[in-house]
Amino acid sequence: MTTPAPDRRALSDFRALAGRIDGNGPRYTSYPTADRFHNTPDLSLYHDALAACRADAPAPLSLYLHIPFCENICYYCGCNKIITRDHGRSARYVTYLGREMALLAARLGTRRRVLQSHWGGGTPTFLDPDEMRRVMALLHQHFELPPDGEHSIEIDPRRVDDARMALLAELGFNRVSLGVQDFDPEVQQAIHRIQSYEETRAVVDAARRLGFRSVSLDLIYGLPHQTAARFGRTIDQVLALRPDRLSVYSYAHLPHVFKPQRRIDESVLPPAGEKLDILVSTIERLTAEGYVYIGMDHFALPDDDLAVAQREGRLQRNFQGYSTHAGYDQLGLGISAIGAVAGRYVQNARTLDEYYGALDQGRLPLVRGVAMTADDHLRRELIGALMCNGVLEIPALERHHGIDFGADFAPELAELATLAVDGLVQIEPARITVTPLGRLLVRRVAMVFDRYLRDDAARAALAGPEGHDIPQAANDGAQPIRFVPRARYSRVV
Repeated sequence: MTTPAPDRRALSDFRALAGRIDGNGPRYTSYPTADRFHNTPDLSLYHDALAACRADAPAPLSLYLHIPFCENICYYCGCNKIITRDHGRSARYVTYLGREMALLAARLGTRRRVLQSHWGGGTPTFLDPDEMRRVMALLHQHFELPPDGEHSIEIDPRRVDDARMALLAELGFNRVSLGVQDFDPEVQQAIHRIQSYEETRAVVDAARRLGFRSVSLDLIYGLPHQTAARFGRTIDQVLALRPDRLSVYSYAHLPHVFKPQRRIDESVLPPAGEKLDILVSTIERLTAEGYVYIGMDHFALPDDDLAVAQREGRLQRNFQGYSTHAGYDQLGLGISAIGAVAGRYVQNARTLDEYYGALDQGRLPLVRGVAMTADDHLRRELIGALMCNGVLEIPALERHHGIDFGADFAPELAELATLAVDGLVQIEPARITVTPLGRLLVRRVAMVFDRYLRDDAARAALAGPEGHDIPQAANDGAQPIRFVPRARYSRVV
């Protein structure tokens, strides 16, 4: 069972509620979320997790590999990246990726099957052809990557040609994700990313000629100079390409966190009302053209694996977003990569020096992590059900975890009742259902069951109306994160 997609009425109600109900919050690609990871994790716990994973040897794995290098800076970007035109730096990085793979493979024992792999960045296609072949050879040396798995890579259309696309197909990639953001020339100039429609179309056409199973495009709304009308023209061009999947992300302007964003002129950012118009008109247009609303900012054609999984009630989430393989343990390779194995989350060092230094000492380059509690496992399952399929079957959850839902979640149900009044959820004795309207604000629904946010709100209330500062590992020690009562989170747009 899956909640129907937002219809015209839901979108109209969403406009009315967006200024009053806060829909911003964690994306819940994990629970606990990455900002809850602790510095200096207990490596022995992760080694134990890998041993447990080793004992579960027939189970397949998911793998994320981070390539941080980019030739040019995009002003909007908040990814962990290294801007350089020195391609010699990537050769050393590839060598250390091999060392990390060897350390992980040694603890996992057998050559494990990887049914989902993704290369992200940065710009993975920064690597030259020989380096890409080398990385793939290392992966095949330590793991088994069957051709019927899902093997994807992020592509900068400005940095690939037909020969590079043919190489990607030869190496076994069967899905590609292309960064677009916006085709409007003035917007591109403002974000320092000039990319023509023709460049993008050439890559999409090449992917289809070469038999890639899926082509995905990424867009961003809320960028400088955007309006609903101008972004609508970009949507027209995107629809002409007919990608299998679309991600339409909301731009978060945080220049105090991401220095490149300081180069963006805030005076030409769309106001909240215009940004809301862009989002609503985009959802209306894409669904009218046959795309299935998967959730939050993701869309897919009806025959895409994600859309099929959603219809069948088996959609999941992991650090790679919505997925059909999220139940697998995930290994993270490269700087800042996150792994999730046997109830332990870990994250690698964010800088090359830390990453290389750890591997030179013969140890995994882990700097942060957390071991899940029984309560974490329960809430991860609960939040995942709401965010992926829009339905929580209460008796099944009670049987699985040995709980009394009504008693154990009494405060959450009281808060959820206020969202029911606004039409975001329907609460029944055996089921909680996210409505079509609630799917547009599903993060707000999920936040009700986030124990860490609830604890933050309690501490903030004790500290007074202005909240208080709590240093967080995810903030990299730069500045403390400001915790405030939940009603004061930034709005959905």
